[in-house]
Amino acid sequence: MSKEYTIPACSGMKIDIKQGQSITVIDIEGGQVVDFFAEVNGNANEFLSTGVTIDCNESLKLNIGDIIYTNLYHPMMKVLSDDVGEHDMLHPCCRREMYEFFYHNGGEHPNCFDNINRVLEEQRAIITPVNLFMHTKINTDGSISVEEPISKAGDKIVLKALMDITLGVAACSVSESKCNSGRCSSVKIVVD
Repeated sequence: MSKEYTIPACSGMKIDIKQGQSITVIDIEGGQVVDFFAEVNGNANEFLSTGVTIDCNESLKLNIGDIIYTNLYHPMMKVLSDDVGEHDMLHPCCRREMYEFFYHNGGEHPNCFDNINRVLEEQRAIITPVNLFMHTKINTDGSISVEEPISKAGDKIVLKALMDITLGVAACSVSESKCNSGRCSSVKIVVD
């Protein structure tokens, strides 16, 4: 039975997923980044690792057929289909300190770090999710720049859970840059 979840702009949600289920993440309006994090059910010490995923896939890009791995090098999810083909695995969740550093507005700014920690009822020191639909340009000289997402309204990525997991997902809160096309919007997740 299919379940749909809408994550409002600048907020987060916890979703339990069983091994074998598919997870469809939909950019409803287009140009919206999704901070996509997960941990193994019953073990908060084993969680999605972008570093291990980059290592195992030998790529900074996430492609159809690639596996997303845990910090213990266990296969967590597989990419089944992808309308966009542009996702970021380098940047940690936005957080108050980041807003203060770049925009001088840290204060009570909504952020993915707090949103994911809150929904998972944790206080991780850092969260580096797969930033779905985020367009980070990697230049030949090693410099990077965050560009406007290329995702359009209704674009989606579909993943298959390879173990029982708990998602901590946030609709990114950055409206101050090109990250979310200068505005924040809701995203949808469908679990089958």
